[in-house]
Amino acid sequence: MTNTHGYTAYANNRIMTASPAELTLMLYEGAIKFCNIAIAAIEKRDIEKAHNNIVKVENIITEFQSTLDHKYPVAKDFDNVYSYLQERLLEANLKKDKEVLEEILGHLRTMRDTWKEIMQKANVDGRKNVS
Repeated sequence: MTNTHGYTAYANNRIMTASPAELTLMLYEGAIKFCNIAIAAIEKRDIEKAHNNIVKVENIITEFQSTLDHKYPVAKDFDNVYSYLQERLLEANLKKDKEVLEEILGHLRTMRDTWKEIMQKANVDGRKNVS
């Protein structure tokens, strides 16, 4: 029980002290994690677990879409990508399609890796290396 409480306190502190760029990275990491869990659940034929984790990915993508700043032209491109991912997530959830989730996972990893590079180049969090 103590270990769980300690981890929860650590995780909450990490979130509360994170920069906006770090929070974005955490969301990408979360989406990747939930997508992997959904894939594993489909392989085990655990439909409910797959559904719940696909919904978590959908919620993260919705958060990304809702926070886009449309005064920048690139926001339209991101909105299109996020809309595409939402459509594919819906399809994956309806069909419990592992291949579609693997495609989505590839996109999420690419986006996460690109975000990491941007953070490193901008030295967003004051450190030389972000992992």
